Amino acid sequence: MKIVVMEPLGVAVEKVNALAAPLIAAGHEFIYYQAKELNQAKLLDRVRDADIIMLANQPLSAEIINGCPKLQMLSVAFTGVDHVALDACRERGITVCNAAGYSTNAVAELTFGLAISVIRNIVPCDGRCRNAGTKDGLVGFELFGKTFGVVGTGAIGCKVAKIAAAFGCRVLAYSRTPKQELLDAGVRYVSLPELLAESDFVSLHVPLTAETKGLIGTDALAQMKPTAVLLNTARGPVVDSVALADALNAGRLAGAGVDVFENEPPIAKEHPLCGAKNTVLTPHVAFASREALATRAEIVFANIEKYLAGEPQNLVK
Repeated sequence: MKIVVMEPLGVAVEKVNALAAPLIAAGHEFIYYQAKELNQAKLLDRVRDADIIMLANQPLSAEIINGCPKLQMLSVAFTGVDHVALDACRERGITVCNAAGYSTNAVAELTFGLAISVIRNIVPCDGRCRNAGTKDGLVGFELFGKTFGVVGTGAIGCKVAKIAAAFGCRVLAYSRTPKQELLDAGVRYVSLPELLAESDFVSLHVPLTAETKGLIGTDALAQMKPTAVLLNTARGPVVDSVALADALNAGRLAGAGVDVFENEPPIAKEHPLCGAKNTVLTPHVAFASREALATRAEIVFANIEKYLAGEPQNLVK
């Protein structure tokens, strides 16, 4: 088998070589590219003869997939796979595996980093300190005692709900499948309109699907309290950025912490959220802790080993 890692994995090359060693010892060809190739023709040249492709969050189009006649398997070093042309994979019978669970702690932690940055004015406070200023006008509010709404209770949503409870929040959740562990912990599952109306914080943890695209738009934002904060560490298109910026600038929402956008950063300076009030933005970094990236690399190599052994894991339907 020819195994091609088409982009960097965010870990030291020594770790990649160590993880690849068993595959090479078994007689497989292994190629690791340590820089992204955005030119699609050149990218196709990289992967054209691959039996297995490993990638992270770089988009993989149907044109590239269909240009690889030998392709059997994709090992995606990411939880979400909306950047991969899955229909082309299904048509070809190509196995797709993801790295589910690698970033649960990292994303949950950054969610609260964003929340606290917004409500305690950390970014403006830093600016004040560096310019001989004071706290005047920058007194924030606490998480403790507030209602924290979690939209989507997969692994990350569950972790966020538990941390919110530890902060002393009343936790509401919305999901198609309630989790018994959260019910046992006192989390109350409600409808999405009820969650939006009652929550002081709304934190998004859903995958990007046809149903969730634009889930938080003008109508949903209008249901939220004007004192509420929206947190998005899920996928950018789940939120209508223009509607969110309008709500923030009009004072219909107190703040937002956003890590994900319609496209991968860098985002344009003209992006509506860049000029929105009371907003903390991060460049899709929630998943990117040293620990998470190391775990991710281990998972995607294990995916390949399991596939070759006829026991595929982390299958994407």
